[in-house]
Amino acid sequence: MSAAARPRLRAEERRQALLDAACQVFSKTSYRGATTADIAREAGITEPILYRHFGSKRDLYVACLAATWRNLRELAEAAVRDNPAGCLGAVADMYMAKRAKIRLVDLWIQALTEASEDATIAKAVRGQIREVHAFFADVIRRGQEEGIVHADRDADAEAWLFVAGGLLATIDQRLGGLLGGDLDKVRASRRAWMLTQP
Repeated sequence: MSAAARPRLRAEERRQALLDAACQVFSKTSYRGATTADIAREAGITEPILYRHFGSKRDLYVACLAATWRNLRELAEAAVRDNPAGCLGAVADMYMAKRAKIRLVDLWIQALTEASEDATIAKAVRGQIREVHAFFADVIRRGQEEGIVHADRDADAEAWLFVAGGLLATIDQRLGGLLGGDLDKVRASRRAWMLTQP
């Protein structure tokens, strides 16, 4: 589609389209491997337009982290709302069904190599992982209050294990099924351990 035929987007729509394109490019390559030219091309814009919305590639990467967490959090909240008895199991089911489109953990994995060299990215990822953990610990506590999750389970420890499970599922996907059927066994075992009615 030519630039003249392309509909003009409002600033917020343009920013979101840029974030979507950047998240896709970053998750396929890496922070270091992606260029602003790649991202602009993916978004169908020029680099100067990209820089009107984001001051640097680092700013864009940190914004992608925030956007992918917002997306995952909305999906997780909907999964728990739609299946309260499933608690974290409902979130895990949703994650497994949509993990190819949920790029948050991919960005975390890639950020590991950047974090040792970039204090801004390290701080953003650390803060975000703690926020994700706190969200899932709260889901577990609500499940305990409702009698869905065993009351004697340590919500903080279990939330860390849940986050680790997301990392494991993403590694499994990236390596083409590293765990084979064991991933389903892990999920079933965790569900039986956590839920009062598995």
